[in-house]
Amino acid sequence: MKVMRKIIEIDEELCDGCGQCVTGCAEGALEIADGKAKVVAERFCDGLGACIGECPTGALKIVEREAEEFDEIAVEKYLEEREKKQAAEKMGCGCPSSQIQVFAPLDAVPETGKGDVPSFLSHWPVKIRLIPPDAPFLKHADILVLADCCAAAYAALHRDLIKGKVVMMGCPKFDDVQMYVQRFAEIFTLADIRSIASVYMEVPCCSAMPSIIRRGMEKAGKKIPHREIVISKKGKIM
Repeated sequence: MKVMRKIIEIDEELCDGCGQCVTGCAEGALEIADGKAKVVAERFCDGLGACIGECPTGALKIVEREAEEFDEIAVEKYLEEREKKQAAEKMGCGCPSSQIQVFAPLDAVPETGKGDVPSFLSHWPVKIRLIPPDAPFLKHADILVLADCCAAAYAALHRDLIKGKVVMMGCPKFDDVQMYVQRFAEIFTLADIRSIASVYMEVPCCSAMPSIIRRGMEKAGKKIPHREIVISKKGKIM
């Protein structure tokens, strides 16, 4: 049944699809679709506007209009079903991509053949959604959270940033940011992380990554040293 009430409204012309509002909505009422923020269902939006403060472009506002009543029970069911789906996706295939491996760390750049470049990667997998919160390489780790595009843009990534770090990669625009928040919260709760560096591109859609990490810390009740590194489109640290 529709009633007159407050609800979120999104200006698609202002929205750049960064996804920060999605992390700000505890009810899961927002998602990114076709590069823009969308309301998943009116009954999931409580109309309180917690997401507005996360929007860097001012694309969100609260309006009063006829809309479906907010349904807290429907929200709980939706979030529960989404968590089950994410867990099934994580466990479903059992493919080699999700099998945990730890590599012997390199303490220095080894002597290699001409043109060879050493890898300082210490573990596998590296995708945020594939790394279980209880992975052994996370214990007391210094984490490097890397937006996907940085790997292509920053040529000296291994030499300058990866050495001595546990790498976690993902895309805050196209992946499920609520799942990211939950995954980081679980990791921060279990793994006693020492520090976090978030590395992301200068483009707007990447800027949600540090916000996701901060929300994960808030959810876990942790305060972990966190620094941000921004990479330009030409591959320079800004």
